[in-house]
Amino acid sequence: MKRKKRLQKGIESLQKQIELHEEKMKKAGEEGNIELEGYYQKEIEAKKKDKEKKEALLEKQ
Repeated sequence: MKRKKRLQKGIESLQKQIELHEEKMKKAGEEGNIELEGYYQKEIEAKKKDKEKKEALLEKQ
């Protein structure tokens, strides 16, 4: 049970981080900071992969 709860909390945390990074990426795009926008895009992709892995682990439980 602990593992399921920990995975669920991790998934929720990653989702919040993804949303935060999307907002920051949008702001960087509006300001014309292409490098920062690219950085946030990479971070979002990495966090989405991590989230998918955790969701797969949760489904196995």
